[in-house]
Amino acid sequence: MAAAASSPPPTNRVDAFWHDGMLNHDTGRGVFYTGSDPGFLDVLEKHPENPDRVRNMVSILKRGPISPYISWHTATPALVSQLLSFHSPEYINELVEADKNGGKVLCCGTFLNPGSWDAALLAAGNTLSAMKHILDGKGKIAYALVRPPGHHAQPSQADGYCFLNNAGLAVRLALDSGCKRVVVVDIDVHYGNGTAEGFYQSNDILTISLHMNHGSWGPSHPQSGSVNELGEGEGYGYNMNIPLPNGTGDRGYEYAMTELVVPAVESFKPEMVVLVVGQDSSADESL
Repeated sequence: MAAAASSPPPTNRVDAFWHDGMLNHDTGRGVFYTGSDPGFLDVLEKHPENPDRVRNMVSILKRGPISPYISWHTATPALVSQLLSFHSPEYINELVEADKNGGKVLCCGTFLNPGSWDAALLAAGNTLSAMKHILDGKGKIAYALVRPPGHHAQPSQADGYCFLNNAGLAVRLALDSGCKRVVVVDIDVHYGNGTAEGFYQSNDILTISLHMNHGSWGPSHPQSGSVNELGEGEGYGYNMNIPLPNGTGDRGYEYAMTELVVPAVESFKPEMVVLVVGQDSSADESL
C-alpha cells in the first residue's frame, strides 16, 4: 500500500515501512492454497502468500537500483480500537478469539495460525504509520510493505488471504485527520472487493480497481468486480471497476490509466491518494 499527499513534499525520497515480525504469519503447505495433503505427494507446495516472496521484495528494495532513494522505517502494532474504524466489533472479536484458540480457517485458503494475528496487527500498524507519516508532512510518498495482505478483507469478514483491510484503515485515518476526499487505486490482479465494500455508500472516497475479469469466487467474495458495481446511496458513482482481459500487458494498463483512471481522479480532486499495489498483476510477481 502506498500513499501520496497532494501538498509539496519536503524531500524526494520514498519512505518504506516494514517490520520483520510480519514474516511470522505461517500460511502452511498443501496443494496450492488449500493447505490440504492428499496423502500421495512427496513435496507439498508453499501457500502462494508465503514469507519468501516478501523477503525478496525487501531485498530488492534494499539492494536493488532504487535503494539509494528509499528511507526505511518501522512501526508498532495497531491497537484493536484502531481496527474498528473500518471493521465491525463482531468480526474483530472473532479474530481475537481465533488467535486465543490457536487458529482458524476463516475461508478457503485463508488460515489464521499461531503468529498470524500478531503479524496482521503489525501490517495494520505499519500501514497506519505510513499514512501518518504523510499526514504529518514528513514525506510525499510512503510505501507500506505488508503481509498478511488486506484488500479483500471486508468490514465483517476475511477473504482472499486477508484478515484486516490495511488500505481501508489508512483511508479512515486520512479522513479522520481532516482530508475531505480520498481516492483508492488498486492494481492487484484481483478485484479490491473488501476496500470497495467498506466504502460502497460513501461519496468522500472514490475506489478504483483494475483487475482481471474473474467474477465472484464464492461466499467470501460475492462481489463480481463488474462495471455495474457503482456504489449505493450517496456512494453511487464512487466505485469504479475496470475489468481487464486475462493477459493484459503494460500497454493495456497504460491505456486504462490514461483514458479512465487519470480523468476520474482529476475530476474527483482528492486530497490524498492511496495506491494498492498488489504484485500479482506483474509477470515478475514470483520475485
